[in-house]
Amino acid sequence: MKSLTELSELIHQSVNNLQFPQQPSGLYDPVRYMLSLGGKRMRPILTLMACDAFNGEVKAAIPPALGVEVFHNFTLLHDDIMDNAPLRRSKPTVHEKWNSNIAILAGDAMFVEACQLVMNAPSNSVKEVMSVFTKTALEVCEGQQYDMDFESMENVTIDQYIDMIRLKTAVLLGASLKMGALVAEANISDANHLYDFGVNLGIAFQLQDDILDVYGDADHFGKQVGGDILANKKTYLLITALEKAQGDLKSELLQWISSTDKSDNKVNAVTSIYDKLNVRMIAEEKMQQLYNEALLHLEAIPIPEASKQPLKDLADSLMNRKN
Repeated sequence: MKSLTELSELIHQSVNNLQFPQQPSGLYDPVRYMLSLGGKRMRPILTLMACDAFNGEVKAAIPPALGVEVFHNFTLLHDDIMDNAPLRRSKPTVHEKWNSNIAILAGDAMFVEACQLVMNAPSNSVKEVMSVFTKTALEVCEGQQYDMDFESMENVTIDQYIDMIRLKTAVLLGASLKMGALVAEANISDANHLYDFGVNLGIAFQLQDDILDVYGDADHFGKQVGGDILANKKTYLLITALEKAQGDLKSELLQWISSTDKSDNKVNAVTSIYDKLNVRMIAEEKMQQLYNEALLHLEAIPIPEASKQPLKDLADSLMNRKN
């Protein structure tokens, strides 16, 4: 078994070694720039970890793992355009550094490159791996559309929100793992359990992000605490609060989320309402439930415990993060 450090280094080197044409520079320079911004590279690492867990040839999983990483960065690039975000990992976004038209086209090129990389999976698994990838790519687009729809919807249910983050965020974690398992020629039942492990973990990860946005330590979180509140973003905490609040407390909450106030007063006021409704505890209980479900799927896979341990360790680190 390879260590997380070894797999992480292998992915970072492989991303750095990706080659793109020099011309037209207006197309490929933004692609190189986007991939140079770094990140944890968690998804491609999961692909290699899954392959390694089933005693597969890790090097054979590198092309689809890179495809996952390029695809993920493509989605971030287009998300930044839709959100009109000025920064990505503390650097100017592609559409800010160049312009939106260039950013859109660069993203399109990244999606094509992602498909080409995934198609370089071993011949005995490429059909199944590509099927998982394309299904997931479409689901991620569906999740993004739901997220945009929620901005103009007055009432969003908890179930709708969970399904949105499942599609937008979690299915790519599950697919990353399943693709690695398929490269290692795992049977479909085991590959599906690993997929469900990743999906449940991904939803729990996003709920933790919602919690950290309100209750995280600003020195560790890496972005403004309370940003979701200031943006009136529909999160698990806000939707739960809207479902639970009654009377004057409900009126106060509705007044604040319709306000354009961008000060700490709004953050403090909404956080105080969350505290009164025990929203943080409810969110943490749901997060823990999903985490436990993820581990049950991992336990159902009949491979040695030593092969599962790196995945357990990574899951534990994700659930105990501060940023």
